Amino acid sequence: MSIISPSIDKLATMADSRYTLVIMAAKRAREITYENFGCNMLEKEVSAAFKEIMGNKITYRRDKE
Repeated sequence: MSIISPSIDKLATMADSRYTLVIMAAKRAREITYENFGCNMLEKEVSAAFKEIMGNKITYRRDKE
């Protein structure tokens, strides 16, 4: 059983690197925290962000330098 649901192995396929995945989840978790300030969340913000990433609700774009 994984502590993170969905598992990190499945999530790793959603980005080009684990670093990108972590940055995406952290940014979205902060947004969720601000959106729900003062409300009781049923799940942790990072878990909600990972579920959104797995559901293709959160994507990223790599700009060429």
